[in-house]
Amino acid sequence: MSLFEKERILVPIDFSDISFDALREAIDFTADPTRVYVLHVVPHLEATDPGMIWQSESVSNDSRKEHVQQAFDSKMEEMGLSGVHFSTAIGDPSSEIIDYATTQGIDLIVLPSKGKTGIERFLLGSVAERVVRHAHCPVLVLRS
Repeated sequence: MSLFEKERILVPIDFSDISFDALREAIDFTADPTRVYVLHVVPHLEATDPGMIWQSESVSNDSRKEHVQQAFDSKMEEMGLSGVHFSTAIGDPSSEIIDYATTQGIDLIVLPSKGKTGIERFLLGSVAERVVRHAHCPVLVLRS
């Protein structure tokens, strides 16, 4: 089986342009959007976040996931794409991506590299690097 014949491809997105470029590349790889799985990871809210302090209704996990789903549907319509599987998780991005890939039987993960280097990468860490190191399947990192 070649790289381009994978049955299940995961594309983690953060709603940046480069993450949607990676999604478009993955769809082009397969020529079948139903083989593509998209995951957006929403970070846990900190106790000091305004929504938590004021106990806003918009901080519930269900409402946060619903807002993400609406934003994704809107973006997909704008891009003229359909048929991909979409999920939202809450937690640490690299851990959630790896866990999702394992539980869903993903064959390939396609994700963009933000291109952070030097001290910025050291201080912030790299989701792509952690996914490459710990994923059970091949990871294709696209450079911009």
